Amino acid sequence: MASTAVTNLTSFLLVGLAFFLFYRHPSSSITLNMTQETPKSVHDFTVKDIRGNEVPLSSYNGKVLLIVNVASKCGLTASNYKELNILYQKYKNQDFEILAFPCNQFLWQEPGTNEEIQETVCTNFKAEFPIFDKVEVNGNNAAPLYKFLKSQKGGFLVDSIKWNFTKFLVNKEGKVIKRYAPKTPPLEFEKDIQDLLGSSSS
Repeated sequence: MASTAVTNLTSFLLVGLAFFLFYRHPSSSITLNMTQETPKSVHDFTVKDIRGNEVPLSSYNGKVLLIVNVASKCGLTASNYKELNILYQKYKNQDFEILAFPCNQFLWQEPGTNEEIQETVCTNFKAEFPIFDKVEVNGNNAAPLYKFLKSQKGGFLVDSIKWNFTKFLVNKEGKVIKRYAPKTPPLEFEKDIQDLLGSSSS
C-alpha cells in the first residue's frame, strides 16, 4: 500500500515538473513557427552566393528562374551545363535567369570548396549564370529554399531530390511551376520557358 502511494506521488511530481518546464521554457521550434510567416514564393528566401554574400531572391522578382542542383563530377554534368549555357545565352536578356546550387550529397560528386567549384564551372563548363553556396537538398539540413521547392512540386513516388541536376522552373512571381528529373535535358523543356517569358523564340 505504501509503495503504491509512493509510486503515485512520484508520477504526480514528474507530470507537474514536465508542465512546469514546458510553460517556463516553451519549445523554441514552436515559438519560431508561430512567429515566422509561411513562405509563399521563392522570393521570400535569402540565399548565399558562391562568395558567401547574402542574396535575397526577391531581387529576381519579374524574372523566370530555373533552379538547379549541380555537381562537377557527375555523368550528367557536361551535357547539362552545355544545354543550360545554350538556354542562358538565348534568354538572359529576356528576364530569364539560371540559379545553380552545388550539392555534394549524391556520391560526393561536388567535393570541392566554393572557390574550386567556381573555377571548375567557369573554366571547364564556361557557365556565366550565377553559382551559389554549396547546399544540402535532402535531409534535416536541407536548405530552406529546397524544402520549399520540394513542398511545391514533389517528385515521382517521393518528394526528395533524387540526383544531381533536378530542375525547378519558377515564374516571374516566384511560384514553382514545374519540376524536371535529372535526366531531362534542359533543351527538352525550352517551350515551357518560352511560355513563361511570353516568347516565341525558336
